[in-house]
Amino acid sequence: MDVSSTLVLASLVLLLLLVFGMRKGKQGLRLPPGPTGLPLLGNLPQLNKHAPFKSFLEWSKQYGPVTTVYLGPQRVTVLAGHQTLKEALVDQADDFSGRAPIPLMYKVVRGYGLVISNGERWRQLRRFTLTTLRDFGMGRKKMESWIQDESRHLVESLRETKLAPFDPSFFLSRAVSNVICALVFGQRFSYQDAQLLRLLQIINRVLRFGSSPWGQLFNIFPWLMNHMPGRHQTLFKEVDEIMNFSMENARKHQQTLNPDDPRDFIDCFLIRLNQEKDLPATEFHYDNLVSTLLNLFLAGTETTSTTMRYALMLLIKYPSIQEKMQTEIDTVIGQNRCPLMDDRKSLPFTNAVVHEVQRFLDLVPLSLPHYATHDISFKGYIIPQGTVIIPLLHSVLKCEDHWDSPWAFNPDHFLDKKGNFKPNPAFVPFSAGKRACVGESLARMELFLFLVTLLQHFTFSSPGGPDSVDISPEFSSFGNIPRRYELIATPR
Repeated sequence: MDVSSTLVLASLVLLLLLVFGMRKGKQGLRLPPGPTGLPLLGNLPQLNKHAPFKSFLEWSKQYGPVTTVYLGPQRVTVLAGHQTLKEALVDQADDFSGRAPIPLMYKVVRGYGLVISNGERWRQLRRFTLTTLRDFGMGRKKMESWIQDESRHLVESLRETKLAPFDPSFFLSRAVSNVICALVFGQRFSYQDAQLLRLLQIINRVLRFGSSPWGQLFNIFPWLMNHMPGRHQTLFKEVDEIMNFSMENARKHQQTLNPDDPRDFIDCFLIRLNQEKDLPATEFHYDNLVSTLLNLFLAGTETTSTTMRYALMLLIKYPSIQEKMQTEIDTVIGQNRCPLMDDRKSLPFTNAVVHEVQRFLDLVPLSLPHYATHDISFKGYIIPQGTVIIPLLHSVLKCEDHWDSPWAFNPDHFLDKKGNFKPNPAFVPFSAGKRACVGESLARMELFLFLVTLLQHFTFSSPGGPDSVDISPEFSSFGNIPRRYELIATPR
């Protein structure tokens, strides 16, 4: 047999082994069913590149609520439907608490910090972060006061636009970021602060890149993308600016630290760091501090401000809903008193709209991927160790069994026949279980207080009218990213 024939035969054998391995996984294990893929590429050629969650949803309808797909060489288990996600993330919370080593995020934080970590590192950082943020007012009256103060700054900044059309993106992100800055850094920044605006622009680009086809390609083939030129290389350098900003703040805090009077999250972390500095296995060191600060700053800014931006877009698209909200707010609160979280029970329609914005936006349709840190037995199948697990939040937020009109923006989803607010168990924009968003209570408070305050003082419209507003997302991959648009804030 000549050399070329030998190579061809070897290639065929390799392909057969790959196909066999992809179908069977570990010998003797019953994998969840799924579509047949190609060697090396897996199911990528069949995947909707612009909205992969749509492909996952269709496969779940064909193969069942627990589906195996292959993104390149990576085995992925997709969980679809409210009951399936509850059984996994809540009923078997310990089994499904692992976090996938998402290459794009891992490249940035190198495995440190809260979001990307597993095991003892994750357990210690999550417990510490939740406790510390609550101690400094997350979800409580102190935080309510901070958001009220920041709302006044936001209102004044919008008044300065003087009826000229403007892109609301960074108006909103500056306000939201200042709330998380108060928690984490112990201060707010001027809206004219050039460094803050620069950091917010970088954060915005990170989310947009992660939700673009190029961002998803990096997550699937990081070994290839790491050696290729492109905007991702520039982006990694820009993210270093946020890391340096966090490190510089940590150093300043260390110089003025009073262990008996911690001012913010950084102080509390530094106190713990000093207490455990002689412990070889401590998780309280500067790498984890800086990466956790990045986690909080990025997640605490972009997700909430993006949701607010989309809320204003929808209110422009549906002016009758905006008008109904303003009538309810004027009747209950008026246009002068600051809203309180206690007002929610007296503002059922407004509360329903805020919830429906989150459901309809479906901001993170794939959730943050989980990971099988060991073989998991689930619903009669085995999910082998090393499998990436995608809890398909999209399948719950747009489920026809739980929502009367899942593909329409309809606040009635959260109202009963008498107009009272009605919660829905399928409302899971923050995910569920042990990996649910640590800032959920803060985000809920910000969305309600900021939006009510804005509607007290302004009516929002578009230069081209409601029909000119395109509410379909610009990117639909890791996140559903709303399109950029301009609005006019007319004082009331």
